Amino acid sequence: MNEEIIRKLPFSMIAEQSLLGSILIDPESFNQIADIINASDFYITEHTQIYYAMQSLFLANNEIDLVTLTDMLVQKGVYDKSGGQEYIRTLGEVVPNSLNVKDYARIVKEKSVLRRLIEVCGEISETAYSEQDQVSHIIDNAEKKILEIAQGRDTKNFVHVKDALMQVYDHLHLLNTDKEATLGVATGFSLLDHVLAGMGKSDLILIGARPGMGKTSFALNIGTNVAKQTGKKVCIFSLEMSAEQLVTRIVASEAMIDSHKLRTGELTPEDWDSMAHTAQWLSKCDILIDDTAGISATAMKAKLRRVDNLGLVIIDYLQLMQGEGRRNDNRVQEVADISRALKLMAKELMVPIICCAQLSRASESRTDKRPMLSDLRDSGAIEQDADVVMFLYRGDYYKTADGEEAPESNIAEVIIQKNRHGSTDTVKLGWIGKYTKFRSITQAEANEN
Repeated sequence: MNEEIIRKLPFSMIAEQSLLGSILIDPESFNQIADIINASDFYITEHTQIYYAMQSLFLANNEIDLVTLTDMLVQKGVYDKSGGQEYIRTLGEVVPNSLNVKDYARIVKEKSVLRRLIEVCGEISETAYSEQDQVSHIIDNAEKKILEIAQGRDTKNFVHVKDALMQVYDHLHLLNTDKEATLGVATGFSLLDHVLAGMGKSDLILIGARPGMGKTSFALNIGTNVAKQTGKKVCIFSLEMSAEQLVTRIVASEAMIDSHKLRTGELTPEDWDSMAHTAQWLSKCDILIDDTAGISATAMKAKLRRVDNLGLVIIDYLQLMQGEGRRNDNRVQEVADISRALKLMAKELMVPIICCAQLSRASESRTDKRPMLSDLRDSGAIEQDADVVMFLYRGDYYKTADGEEAPESNIAEVIIQKNRHGSTDTVKLGWIGKYTKFRSITQAEANEN
């Protein structure tokens, strides 16, 4: 007869007591653990209540000691007037100092993660046994739950405002000590970064333009800048161009070689030298390209979840993406579903996502051909879901269309029509057509044009 195996949920009594004891003898240690621990990470209910009481005292700028903490717990009904003080005194005697408070917090957090993992695995098993959903959806949901736990963003329970306030305190502390750590991902274009304050984590950034205006080149320029500056991986989903075509454009921009020469192979010895130098440093950048045609948001997400050190995602372009399941006859609704899925993906992965989008021909019939939000093709939901909407406009584009010769270098306008985190504005950049390259210009240059 097999003996029944009794499994106990993971937790560490001594780690929980040591963590609370460290805060009791040194309340300032809250600043070290605010981004690691919240009250729900404690297994013992009494410890959760003690942690909440400590938070209340800390946020009210009151002293945390044996007397004030016991009084707070009595007020909250955790202890009666005659009890509790002895256990609080024991917590203060568990550790001699708070030097290892982060280690105690790490142990408590790890045990909490294991408990949540056990719970989620049970939920996944129940869903699989029920057979009441598509297999692809079950797998996607399972991956999402596991990823959220791994990244410390599990949303199973409510977050108490006290826990959120502690994270605000931690963020403010970081602002005082390291301002650069809190900035968004820089695009590499100084005037644009000044308006956007960088691309925020979980931002969906839409780049809209008419065909041939340079939206793919602009997105690639940003992606290359991010890969160089941050050392993080940049993933590019190219639904229109092959990986080879995409890299050819990147080489043209970075090596400053005429893109026509790269297509025909008519390179001078200087071009070969420049290309070799560019290829050397470019190969060290973590730029990953997927040129699967008609890929869906779910398929993108599945691939991105397996990429570590992810810094930016670029999608070129929205209207070529495939909806989920059977193709919807209503393309407007299908694109709305795709844009919503992309926003949720950015929020889940906690990285900015740049998505290129085609604009309708409406601007062609206007005297002022600068794009507007109403020019977004297929769905107004794109505008709603995006955190930032930028349009590209080049006056030389229409001069060329009318038969005039395009200048070597011209000014392009990046029209920021929506910015959820700040103001809207128009930023001017230099455009060198033969290199398919955008460049930063000085404020003085921008004012001249």
